[in-house]
Amino acid sequence: MRRKLVAGNWKMNGSLAALVELDAIAGAASRTPTVDVAMAVPATLIAPAVARALGLMVGAQDVHGAPSGPHTGCLSAAMVREAGARFTIVGHSERRADQGETDADVRAKAARGHEQGLSIILCVGETLAQREAGRAEAVVTAQLNGSLPEVFDGAWLSIAYEPVWAIGTGRVPSVGDVAAMHATIRATLATGIGQRASAVRILYGGSVTPNNAADLLMTDNVDGALVGGASLTAGSFMPIIAAAAAISEGRPAK
Repeated sequence: MRRKLVAGNWKMNGSLAALVELDAIAGAASRTPTVDVAMAVPATLIAPAVARALGLMVGAQDVHGAPSGPHTGCLSAAMVREAGARFTIVGHSERRADQGETDADVRAKAARGHEQGLSIILCVGETLAQREAGRAEAVVTAQLNGSLPEVFDGAWLSIAYEPVWAIGTGRVPSVGDVAAMHATIRATLATGIGQRASAVRILYGGSVTPNNAADLLMTDNVDGALVGGASLTAGSFMPIIAAAAAISEGRPAK
């Protein structure tokens, strides 16, 4: 059985003062040994977060695909690893859209991060126009195939399905739609590595809240969540961890 992973993404939010939220989150993580809990913080906060949030897996929100070089303003996988990061997100739709990242860019970042010992959360997802045109699964499959490193396995790679139209909007696809997309992702992974694909965790992301977390986390092939806004405070993130723990332990999640 795949362990649930609840990962937060602070995006361009947070400060040294805000790290007090991690104290409570780290405490919750230490009390839920059946669930993996992670937080991707801004790069400036990685080292201080690692120093105080003992037991919480701290990560980066992005890395560059090159090991070093003339890339002003960018950070290499080795740099964030040295700061204490244990994982990185790659391919988030906001970077694909705002920074024009291609599947090839994401593939290089994932491979470079793994090379430096980081676990990887690789994001894929369709726009509202693509879903309404009936192309959601085809788009996500193509995006996944284009972004996956040549060699991968579940020991260090997780996939996050984040429909672009659900991120930060309060809109969430139906449980049936989520199950269908996660099944498609699982089948796509299996095409690449066969039965070993069963070890790759597939997370759902996009307006995950304490109110909908249990329903989403109980869905087939949903192995956790990538949480944006609700990860900024312990008060909204801890109930999501609790829901994942209840499901993992066979207790009522609501």
